[in-house]
Amino acid sequence: MTPDPLVHLALTEDIGTGDVTTTSCVPADRQATGVFLTREPLTLAGTRILTEIYGEDIQIHHNDGETLPPNTTIATVRGRARTLLECERTALNFLQHLSGVATLAHAFAAQVAHTNCRILDTRKTTPGFRQLEKAAAAAGGVTNHRMGLYDAILIKNNHIAAAGSVTNAIGSARTSGLPIEIEVRTLSELDEALAAKADHLLLDNLTPPQAKEWIARIAGRAKVELSGGITLETVRAYAETGADFVSVGAITHSARAVDISFRMEQLA
Repeated sequence: MTPDPLVHLALTEDIGTGDVTTTSCVPADRQATGVFLTREPLTLAGTRILTEIYGEDIQIHHNDGETLPPNTTIATVRGRARTLLECERTALNFLQHLSGVATLAHAFAAQVAHTNCRILDTRKTTPGFRQLEKAAAAAGGVTNHRMGLYDAILIKNNHIAAAGSVTNAIGSARTSGLPIEIEVRTLSELDEALAAKADHLLLDNLTPPQAKEWIARIAGRAKVELSGGITLETVRAYAETGADFVSVGAITHSARAVDISFRMEQLA
């Protein structure tokens, strides 16, 4: 029904050998019109999935990244009533989840809009959904961090342990030719990373006052990213420390699905 493997898998998982309720209740030649409707304020994402599922039968009325009030028609679909009913839950599952990611991302971005700090997403995504969830996060106004292990260097504590030291890890990573980001947990590791000319420092699990002190010590010699349990209630304080970035895994791993409904408006 669709060339997208993930969407195809989702439809197959739900429809299986056939929608027994729909086929038993709805004539095969019945045509229908339906609308996707917001039931709460949200930032929209995932409309591409509607096109993947319904093709030319869908008309999208709003773009990803738009913030919509309740009772807004997102899209209208026309076609066989059986097809609309079979695809309803799969379409909603994608649209509600991805719009939930975008809505949470928008909320985080709004909290730091008065600063020069940018919100980053992470690799803490639903397996198989990374591209979709990162696109939704970007629609909400945050900056995508690395897509996977293959497109950026991020040296974390286990890499340092395996390499033997901060200096060893950074020195070996230089051969990649990529900018080097490294997580540091102590002031001695911080100083060692700066001496080794790290481009980007990840400071994890600091309080805002601690982060401000460390950032003053760095004094612009590297980009600074803060992470570790940062919430909507605390992100403003972290952004105001002078950090360049705050990374938030919750945007993708803990976003609440927003309330979107599908209503059949007309049967012919």
